[in-house]
Amino acid sequence: MQTLKCSILECQGLPIVNGQCDPYATVALAGPCRSEAKKTKVKKKTNNPQFDEVFYFEVTRPCSYSRKSHFDFEEEDVDKLEIRVDLWNASNLKFGDEFLGELRVPLNVLRQSSSYEAWYFLQPRDNGSKSLKPGDLGSLRLNVVYTEDHVFSSDYYGPLRDLLLKSADVEPVSASAAHILGEVCKEKQEAAIPLVRLFLHYGRVVPFISAIANAEVRRTQDPNTIFRGNSLTSKCIDETMKLAGMHYLHVTLKPTIEEICQSHKSCEIDPVKLKDGENLENNMENLRQYVDRIFNIITKSGVSCPTVMCDIFFSLREAAAKRFQDDLDVRYTAVSSFIFLRFFAPAILSPNLFQLTPHHTDPQTSRTLTLISKTIQTLGSLSKSKSASFKESYMAAFYEFFNEQKYADAVKNFLDLISSSGRRDPKSIEQPILLKEGFMIKRAQGRKRFGMKNFKKRWFRLTNHEFAYQKSKGDQPLCSIPIENILAVERLEEESFKMKNMFQVIQPERALYIQANNCVEAKAWIDILTKVSQRNKKRLTVYHPSAYLNGHWLCCRASSDTAPGCSPCTGGLPANIQLDIDGDRETERIYSLFNLYMSKLEKMQEACGSRSVYDGPEQEEYSTFIIDDPQETYKTLKQVITGVGALEQEHAQYRRDKFKKTKYGSQEHPIGDKSFQNYVRQQSETSTHSI
Repeated sequence: MQTLKCSILECQGLPIVNGQCDPYATVALAGPCRSEAKKTKVKKKTNNPQFDEVFYFEVTRPCSYSRKSHFDFEEEDVDKLEIRVDLWNASNLKFGDEFLGELRVPLNVLRQSSSYEAWYFLQPRDNGSKSLKPGDLGSLRLNVVYTEDHVFSSDYYGPLRDLLLKSADVEPVSASAAHILGEVCKEKQEAAIPLVRLFLHYGRVVPFISAIANAEVRRTQDPNTIFRGNSLTSKCIDETMKLAGMHYLHVTLKPTIEEICQSHKSCEIDPVKLKDGENLENNMENLRQYVDRIFNIITKSGVSCPTVMCDIFFSLREAAAKRFQDDLDVRYTAVSSFIFLRFFAPAILSPNLFQLTPHHTDPQTSRTLTLISKTIQTLGSLSKSKSASFKESYMAAFYEFFNEQKYADAVKNFLDLISSSGRRDPKSIEQPILLKEGFMIKRAQGRKRFGMKNFKKRWFRLTNHEFAYQKSKGDQPLCSIPIENILAVERLEEESFKMKNMFQVIQPERALYIQANNCVEAKAWIDILTKVSQRNKKRLTVYHPSAYLNGHWLCCRASSDTAPGCSPCTGGLPANIQLDIDGDRETERIYSLFNLYMSKLEKMQEACGSRSVYDGPEQEEYSTFIIDDPQETYKTLKQVITGVGALEQEHAQYRRDKFKKTKYGSQEHPIGDKSFQNYVRQQSETSTHSI
């Protein structure tokens, strides 16, 4: 297992472009088969920026990863990889973001040492000016930590893995092993990456994120700041969305982003930045059409949102609503702060970082995407004073196009759908969320003979708790089907009743046959009913595509009305993406982090002891730790340290055995391998001390 921790520290002497320098960096682990890019924050008005940002890259992946994945490459191609850092000047006056310089560091250089820090002169692109001298583009200080770990068989990791997986059940959650990892790591993201992957693999990510989100909400005093910081909760949700939501993001945005990149329509609405011959009103209309189109695509994509994301959003909504019961909007803003602010808006702004485009977009397109992203982010925020939220007067003027209630309603409907759940929580203070309603024609349930009198027009109403129908809107329900009783939702073949646009809602004892007004409505009802019932434990895998009439199923001719289905269920929506994750590999990574920060674990133990016996002002060195229950936290810390110590002994034995078997000058460790030379020296010193 090989990982890279790349720190972009600082730059000196970057070129000033048109009187300004607002730099940012993109960082990629690039090679023949992949380009995995990430981006720093923009540093305003400086050509000597201090970034101090850390990024993590996985150098190798399990060999079982799909060939279709953009991460896929063979082990022997590792030496072809390189760290590539590009410096850009943000929002140049007329031409969009401008390239400032780059550096490339081959991975085989980094593999010779576990930690590598150096200053580099930035270089022009391959086709850049040949008259530039070294230093003309400035310099950058880079720190890279290369980690290579051996992964043992699964039984070695049992105690530590079990301790981590029960984190969601620990009271308080701040005393759990997973939360403690977030406390001791220098960067929360450092802990979030392996934790999320481990919990996803074992199906525990939703309970864990729900637990830490509830704890964070209880500590939050102002609803306007909910989930705004870079906490372990925020980083874990970000990582979950990256892993589980990438397919959803591509299906939703990629076709439109590609069209915007290819069309090159001018969308500049800042009067100062207009080029000669451009018309402000035409540009505004171009931009408005793009925003409208992307907004509609996003707000109509709820049925495709991955179930694991929906379950997390449901937990966030519940936690926020319970904590701030007088604020009716917080149940929406708690969810929108992730799905809009940290998912859709960044992907629109920098599509190449989310594999929506193969390369950094051209300056004009980049500017268009920036304006779209700003507007979508503001629309999704449901802020009450949206125009005032823009620093630029031209953005406030443009936003007036969208200052209509229909946009807020569309956002709320979308957020309702992706944060709803078919699970009834007896402790929930939320009222059922209305997801869809309208007139349709239904056939009387349980009738086994065909007759037109059996078909009635009824008003149907779907919430996240039940699917019901009544004679007219506002009447008492004639029938109510709990969501947990929906076993499948499938189309019904036209031959059953010689009627088009029919579908069936299959329950344990019978099926409800419904005719929608048209094929579009039929699909919409099938999709949303499938969505809300997707997590039902007893969902069917097979069904009857035709009705049971006159003593047999029309599809397979089986005579029993309880005969198993004859056709496989369609599987519903592409909402659950199977991720190929190696649980042992992630546990090994977590062990490495605990081992790296062992001194902080011991310091946290001291803090627990101090709080248990002393009620006075807390020592400053202990104040950074969240410790709600010192005794329970100390107990977990002791178990973590014991588990890490046991694994460290196994690793030490593995290194000794490997040292005995490996010859200096072999293909595995050629002459000149500094890491092997250092290891030989350490072993010699150990042997001398033992004598």
